[in-house]
Amino acid sequence: MAFYAYNEKLSVMGIIAMQNMNTNLLTQVKTQCQDFCAALTDDEIVRFIRYTRVVELQSQEILADVNQLGDRFYLVIVGVVRLYHVDGDKEYEVGHINAGGLVGEMSFFDRRPRTVRLRAYEHTVQLLEISRPLYSRLKIEEPYIATNLLEFVIRSLDFLVRYLSDENAQLHKKLGE
Repeated sequence: MAFYAYNEKLSVMGIIAMQNMNTNLLTQVKTQCQDFCAALTDDEIVRFIRYTRVVELQSQEILADVNQLGDRFYLVIVGVVRLYHVDGDKEYEVGHINAGGLVGEMSFFDRRPRTVRLRAYEHTVQLLEISRPLYSRLKIEEPYIATNLLEFVIRSLDFLVRYLSDENAQLHKKLGE
């Protein structure tokens, strides 16, 4: 698992490299996370990125596991994260999150252990990690961005509840036939 974080003490070459990374990251986030970025300006997206850390996973690498407490959640910017129910030494895929979606937000906000394993699916998965301390700072220092993020989390969880309700209804119909 690779991490990239911002360092305030950079050389001139480091600053230029960081600006290029910011431009590339801004483009990726705007392109892949359109639902989250819809109400944000480029400057606001860059300010949001400053409160995150870029995480890169290789294929099949585990991001988070069952029973871990969620002290961070992630915005997927490249690739797909698969969700697995774990039963002993077997795991069953129960869903996936594409670029532009969130993973880990449920455990982060309800402060309960994770119930699924999060695993990278493709060659390289890139995510923006939002840790609890940085989310707390974001709420105070950038309330508009934090509100936008929280609304995105709510829409994500709403979609999950509606999807699972529909799936549950379909299963009941099949069992009733």
